[in-house]
Formats: sequence, C-alpha cells, structure tokens
Amino acid sequence: MARRRHPLPPPQLVGLAIFLSVAAAAVAKTDQHDVTALNVMFDSMSKPSQLSGWKSSGGDPCGNDEDWKGIKCSGSSVIEINLSGLGLSGSLGYQLSSLKSVTKFDASNNNLNGDIPYQLPPKMVQLNLYGNSFTGGIPYSISQMDDLETLNVGKNHLNGQLTDMFSQLPKLSTLDLSFNGFSGSLPQSFQHLRNLKTLNVESNQFSGHIDVLSKLPLEDLNLQNNKFTGWIPSKLKDINNLQIGGNQWSSGSAPPGMEKGSALGSSIGGGGGGSGINGFIIAAIVIAVLLVALILLSVLKRNSSSPVSSHYLMDESGHNRSFAPLVDDAGGHKQSSAINMKPLENPSSISRTPSAVPRKSISDNEFENKLNYSRRSTDPINLVTYSSSDLQAATGNFHSSRLLGQGTISGVYKAKYADGRVLVVKKFDPLSFSGSSDFMDLMNSISKLRHPNISELVGYCPEAGHYMLVYDYHINGSLYDFLHLSDDYSKPLTWDTRVRIAIGTASALEYLHDGCSPSVIHKNIKASNVLLDDDLNPRLTDCGLAYFYEDTNESLGPGYNPPECTRSAGYVMKSDVYCFGVVMLQLLTGRKPYDSSKSRTEQSLVKFVTSQLHDIDALGALADPALRGLYPPKALRRFADVLARCVQSDPEFRPSMSEVVQSLLQCIQRTTSSRRIAGHRSISQRSEDSDW
Repeated sequence: MARRRHPLPPPQLVGLAIFLSVAAAAVAKTDQHDVTALNVMFDSMSKPSQLSGWKSSGGDPCGNDEDWKGIKCSGSSVIEINLSGLGLSGSLGYQLSSLKSVTKFDASNNNLNGDIPYQLPPKMVQLNLYGNSFTGGIPYSISQMDDLETLNVGKNHLNGQLTDMFSQLPKLSTLDLSFNGFSGSLPQSFQHLRNLKTLNVESNQFSGHIDVLSKLPLEDLNLQNNKFTGWIPSKLKDINNLQIGGNQWSSGSAPPGMEKGSALGSSIGGGGGGSGINGFIIAAIVIAVLLVALILLSVLKRNSSSPVSSHYLMDESGHNRSFAPLVDDAGGHKQSSAINMKPLENPSSISRTPSAVPRKSISDNEFENKLNYSRRSTDPINLVTYSSSDLQAATGNFHSSRLLGQGTISGVYKAKYADGRVLVVKKFDPLSFSGSSDFMDLMNSISKLRHPNISELVGYCPEAGHYMLVYDYHINGSLYDFLHLSDDYSKPLTWDTRVRIAIGTASALEYLHDGCSPSVIHKNIKASNVLLDDDLNPRLTDCGLAYFYEDTNESLGPGYNPPECTRSAGYVMKSDVYCFGVVMLQLLTGRKPYDSSKSRTEQSLVKFVTSQLHDIDALGALADPALRGLYPPKALRRFADVLARCVQSDPEFRPSMSEVVQSLLQCIQRTTSSRRIAGHRSISQRSEDSDW
C-alpha cells in the first residue's frame, strides 16, 4: 500500500516558528552566560531534587515566571547563590567564573566533594564553603578577588602548604581555614591583609612561628591545635578573643630582639622554660658552634681527596644533588629554587685560614631561612607510605603488561588492588638517588604542589633501591592517547572539551610559574604528560621533576624542543610556554608534534603550521577532521592567535602563562558578549557568528 505523504508546512508557518524561537530567546530576562553556568552546576551536583526550579539546560532564573531555589538576581544578572544546608553532593562544575555579577556564594554544610573549582566568580565579596568534603588546596584564582571580604573553607579535607597568594586581598576581613589538613608555615603574604579582623586556623598542621600576624588588626584569633612554635608577639596578646592552646610555644620571656617569636627563637626555645637572657646566651652559643663547624667543613673539604666528601656536594656529573624545582636567575641560567642539601654555607666563601671568620657574613634572614628549610625537609609528609613488596604485588611484579609508559628517568605502571583501587606507580632507576635522604628531599618538594589541574601525589615508597611515587589512576589516559591513539569507536574530543583542556593545563602552568614561591619550571610539557580524569578535565603530571631533565631533546622528544634549547642550559621558563603551545597545536589540528610518515615539509608540526595560523582559509583546513566542522570559526581563530604567540622562536616575545590564561578566558568572555549582541539576528547569522 502506498504510504501517504504529509504535505510540507507552508512558508508562513516556518517563518512563524523561527520568529517565536528568536523571540523566546530575546524575551528571556537572565543573562545566558549565568544560565549556562547554573545549568552546569546543576548537572555536576547530579540534578538534586532539593534545587526546585533549577534546570539542566535553559531556563530564566531572573525572570518573573521562574523561582530557582537559592538564586537572587539584580536585573538580568545573578548576584547571590545561597545553597547552605541542603544536603547537596557532587561538585560545583567548571563554569563558575562565568557568573560575573555574583558577590555572595554560600554552599556551606553540604556533602560537596572534589577540588574547589580553580575558576570562581571573580567579583565575590563573600565565599562560604564551610562543612563540605572538598579536597586539594585553595585555588589560586582567589588571589585575584579584589573585593573579597569573607573566605570560609573550614571543616573540609583541604591539605598541603598554603600558596603565597594573599598579597592582593585588601578587603579581606574574615578568613577561616579551620579543621583541615593544611601544613607548613603561614604564608608571608598574610602580612598584607591590613583589614583582617578574624583568623581561624584551628586544628590543622601549621608549624613555625607567627611573626607574620604581628602587625594585623586582628580582633579574633584562633590558633589552637597546630604545631606552632616560638613566642607569641606581644601585640597579639592584647586580642580579646585569643585561643592558642594545643601548640608548642616557648615559655618565659622572649630574648631581646625576639619579641616577635622569630624562627631562631622558636628553634632554640622549643617548649622548655628558662629566662630570656639564658635563651639569648644559648642562641649565641649555637651560632658560634655552627660557624666553627662550617670552618672545619671547609678545611676537611680542602684537605680531603676522598671521593665520598666531594660526592656529598655533587653527583657524578658535577651537579648539586638538590631536588628543589629549577628556576631562572637574572641571566636565564638554571639554579635551585631552594637551599641545596649541602652544608649551610658554601665552603668556597670561607677563608682558607681556619681561625678567620667567613668572608661573607650570614644575615639573620638567611640564617632563619636555612633553619626553616632544615625543619621543613624533616617534617613528616602527609602521604601514604607503601612497601616495595606491596607495590610489586599490585603491579604483577612490574610486568610489561602493566607498563603505561617508559620515560628517561622512570617506568610508569598500573597497580591493581583486590578492593578495586587502581593507582599509578612511577618507579625510578635506583641510581637516580644517592640515598634515601635525596629521595625524601624530592618528596618534600613535590608534595607541596597543590592545584586542581595537577596530578596529585598520594603516596611513595622510600625503601633504599626501591624509590617510587604513587599517583591516582585516570581511566581516560593521556591527551596524547586520546588525540593520536584512539580507534574509530572512541568518542572524539569536542571543541568545548579541547578548550577546557587548554585552559586547565594553562592554569596548572600558571600556578607553577606564578603561584609557587619560588617559581617552578616544568621542563617536560607534552601531551603524554597531560592526563584526563573521568570528566576529561586535564591533570598535569611530572611536576617538580625538572632536575632530571637535563637533556630536553631526550625527554621531550621531536617536535617539542624549543629553538633556544640547543644546549641543556638554554631551557628557561618561557620554554615551558613554547611546549604548551605545541600541545595547543595538537588540540587544534589533531596531528602529532612530529610525524615521520608525512612528507618532509609536514613532519614538524610547528614548522608546517606556523605560517598558516593567521590565514583564515588555511586555518579551516588545519582543524582536526575529527571535529567534523563542529566549532565556531571565530573561536578557532582566537585559539590560533594565542598558540601562535606561544610558539614564537624568540622566548622574549612569548607571553607568560598568566597572559595565556587571561587570553583564553577573555576569548570566552568576548564570545558571550557577541552572543548577547547577536540575540536579535536571524538564526543563520547567529550560528555563523557564535563563539566557543
């Protein structure tokens, strides 16, 4: 029987449908950028029924006809989000930075978990995440919030050492970090919090002295149950609400000149009693003993021909055995970012005459820093300790079938446990370290790196000859695998996901370069070191291992090495930017950084693509075919503009990673504005001009 054909709708009805859809978008009151961010948040919390009125897509929270629980608007913008005590779980999503007008965000007393999103509403005045299960650290983006007055992240599972990121928060008056696992000293940038009235760091693992608080206008200070030492500055004793129990304060009066509880005083005073004069005498004796010891070390170093004594300072290749990250000095040369694991003063700076004093005196600050570093390097690391036999069993005796990758310094293996846990074990060549102390120095450096887009260290094996690092396993593997080794049945990365990977990886590098003090150079940025978690968010790995990458030609591989790296000392911070640009090129084109199967002119991705990045017609042809054209043309051009600056041959002309992050984020912001302007255009125009 012949099938009946339905007549096509008349052109008038088609035109009416188009008009109504455009009109609906135009009538919607709420800024669409805000709507999208709330949609993502709702999905990330698994669409909780408690959030009445919320939607996974679309909606009009600021409109008169919809009531979204906890949302307060002003005009077309969301200005407050109050989700306190609703029993919410899941995460907060990844688009909170789109909420440009939100000044108050309260998600306290829920069951939210994962890392606090790196990008948060930028204009916040009050942020309250108290009483959840957040992990990781405080996102560095908080340091950019000029209007922030209240920051409460108490009673979570945050840990690690606080980044020195509090210099630009002039309005911050309340800071609550209580009941977490923070460790290390209080950041020096605390001294810039000139309006801080309330500080609560109760029940953490903070250590060291509290001088940095001495000039703050504090009215409420809770330091209970930490590991603070030294004396309490006299000014702080006048605070009405001061709680200091559960620490290791020095008793008695502070020695002259140590009214502020300096590190020197705290290291000498310990928890014992004694008068101030006695403490001063002890301090003088200790300093004298140290100076004598240094002179003796110099003499022994000069007279000894034993290879053991020289190996104490240098390895076989003549390099200092310090595992602090490498940074650039003024001349662009590598130097350790922390004090080397060697005698307190370089013997070459001490006179050859045993009875002479050092040519260069040790300043109080230098001496204090060295004592502080000595204490930090011996602090217990808050990580899981694994035995070599345990890791051996979990990796099938490091069987080749469990090998995930083989680098120049280590093999990486998958470890499986009976309870279902899966971890990644980085197994070093035993000859990489001269002993357990060297390995522990490395551990201390790496364990302090905390960022949502950095692969977090969860454990280690310190047994002699079996040095291993343990990380979380990410089922989606590396970005390199996803782009270049996926089969025809794998789901390709969408354009939005590629942009998110670029921003997340750039944010991790920005943290290493600008958020760490001193700065950290990575030296091994490549797609295989960008891991993808369950939600395809990037996790940069191999952070803090720059010491081992002397020859970047060998570690990075073809296609990545920056032009300035014709010699090992040529690698500088802007070289990381170049390598990141190569990763962006792979996200853009889907090509490998170097492909010997291509014709000679196309083998090197950078050389082949660079001249075409500003050619609109050529750029479309370069886009990864796996995208099937599903990307906004303007977004492609802006993405190409950013990466073109990253891979410039002269390091001086490359942007900083902070500039890269801002450029990528501004592209998104400009896109949103263009969408609002295009709201009344025809559908065909809007689809052609949209971005990201």
